[in-house]
Amino acid sequence: MTAPYPTYDPPRPPAPADPVAAALGNATLLGIGYLLLRQWRLAAVAVLGTAVLLGLTARTAEPWYEILLLLWWAAGTAHGWFLARHRPLHAVRRGQRAATLAATLAVLLTAALVRIDAYGIDNRVTEAREAGDCEAAVAAQGEVGWAHRLAGAPVVEPGEAVVRACERLEGAAATLARAARRGSTEDLGRGFGTLAGVLNEPGNEQTVRTTLDAFLTSLPTDDSCDTAALTAWLRDRGPSHDVLDRSADTAARTEPAALVGCGDHLMTEDAWQQARTHYERLLDTYPDDARTDEARDGVRKATLAIELDHVRGLVGNTYGADSGYCSKPAKYSGAPPYRKGTNRALFLGDTEYTGKLPGSWRTGDPAKAALVVCADAAENGAAVETCYYENKKSKYLPHRVTFHKVRIPLKVYELRTGKRLAPRSVQIDGGSCPRVLHYEYYMYDLGPGAQMVSTAKSDVRAAFRPVVER
Repeated sequence: MTAPYPTYDPPRPPAPADPVAAALGNATLLGIGYLLLRQWRLAAVAVLGTAVLLGLTARTAEPWYEILLLLWWAAGTAHGWFLARHRPLHAVRRGQRAATLAATLAVLLTAALVRIDAYGIDNRVTEAREAGDCEAAVAAQGEVGWAHRLAGAPVVEPGEAVVRACERLEGAAATLARAARRGSTEDLGRGFGTLAGVLNEPGNEQTVRTTLDAFLTSLPTDDSCDTAALTAWLRDRGPSHDVLDRSADTAARTEPAALVGCGDHLMTEDAWQQARTHYERLLDTYPDDARTDEARDGVRKATLAIELDHVRGLVGNTYGADSGYCSKPAKYSGAPPYRKGTNRALFLGDTEYTGKLPGSWRTGDPAKAALVVCADAAENGAAVETCYYENKKSKYLPHRVTFHKVRIPLKVYELRTGKRLAPRSVQIDGGSCPRVLHYEYYMYDLGPGAQMVSTAKSDVRAAFRPVVER
């Protein structure tokens, strides 16, 4: 049995090629020309290359990738033409030409229209940014879709930077609003730092101006002390020679009233030192302002309150003639003047005798006293009379007793100036040599010793009259 001879199918002749149709098919960037030439691998490579280049262009928005894509388009079109021209059979296929021409025109026209729309979006974003309208700029950029990125990524990419800048400005606006609400200079500094950073990027001057103006219109705030803190920060910020310097005018316009208002509020809170600082800041920074008279009056009142508070503290810590106010006298400029007639006094120290003075001479309120009198413990003054007394135990041992005036060492201060005045002491006269003298008896008794006179209220008043009267 003989084996049959093998049979071979003759290779199919290549289809007649139309170079125009092949070139137009590849001009679609979809490898249609290769499909018409039955070059399946080349068609796949064409589609893959187009996809990669479009992806790189959309992702990076680099113009170089668009140039590469244009070269890829030209190369594919030319290659389709030359590949078809090298076919042995040529034929004009009107149907293929019409179909590929329609596909090519559709691709190119769609790309052109999408790119034109991308330019329109870019123009709207630019116009909104130049008008300082971040909301409109972000809305315009929001119209960008995947088609715009494929056909015109470098055109719409700058709009993304605008959106990012507007997002930063939105954060700055929130920070500045919080600063105005809380009177926080830390938030104010952070907000201005963000504004300065966005301003360093070209083209953002108007959007920064809009954000800044929105904050500046919130000044003054309802709290004058918050406004004073914020405007002081703005004034001390120093010029940056850009749009942020607009804040200096707002500070100069609103700070004087805020300083006076804050000073007045602090006075009601008994924060006199801080209040005086605010009044003095107005006088130092804005000497020509219409509120300088109010500020001077505020400085005077705050100073008096500070002095009075200091005096009251010293008086409260006085436990004797060598402590508290008596050891460290201070002035109270608002005290009643030390004038002719009877002056009310604040008596400190030993009150055994000063407590017997008339109520019209004494006061417990430093704000109502013209004098401060510090009385030390009583001691023997000038001798008045010497008498002899018999001792009940032994009438042959009489005691010789000398009676002295009551001497009270004094420190007298004029409260308005804090200066010490005369006299340095007073001596109270009184009765001496009573018929019977009582005293404590001790073993080996040597007698009662020197004695002070017995005093009446009239005697005490007579002794202290020169102290309170001028």
